[in-house]
Amino acid sequence: MVPPILEGPNIRLRPPCEADIEARFLLGSDPAIAEMFGVSREDVRPITRERAAAWVRNLGEHPYAWIIEIQGTCAGEIRLDRVDQHDRRASMAIGIYDSALLGRGFGSEAIDLLLRHAFGPLGLHRIGIRVLSYNERAIRAYEKSGFVVEGREREAALVNGVWHDDVMMGLLDHEFLGKAPTE
Repeated sequence: MVPPILEGPNIRLRPPCEADIEARFLLGSDPAIAEMFGVSREDVRPITRERAAAWVRNLGEHPYAWIIEIQGTCAGEIRLDRVDQHDRRASMAIGIYDSALLGRGFGSEAIDLLLRHAFGPLGLHRIGIRVLSYNERAIRAYEKSGFVVEGREREAALVNGVWHDDVMMGLLDHEFLGKAPTE
């Protein structure tokens, strides 16, 4: 199954293509960005073309994964993981790998496009997300999209030798779409 192209005013979510290998390689491995995903700075490895190719291949094999394209080039990824059609729920993951593009609303736009697709054509009821408590930029973006904090998993991640909490957030279809809840 190939995910559909989702278009917004400033970004495009699309399936990966061969050109994304070079684009991902050129984005490199920014330790500050990796740290937001829970990777200790000492564990950040330089990206190789082989790793970039594997990244593109893995996204291409994932039925609910998109490249975030900004200004015509690959800038990151967004995915729905653990899609459960019976319970109509999934978890979401997003990453923009160019620090110059952070804080400019591109992530929020990508999240909005994905949520419209998830709660619309996919018919999902709930999207969950986990985020490290120190990733305040991401928490603000999720809250802007309507996610609410549902809980905290204490000392769930060891990053740079320090324990950090994971914040669990969730969003229901009727909250996002502004319709009455169904039982």
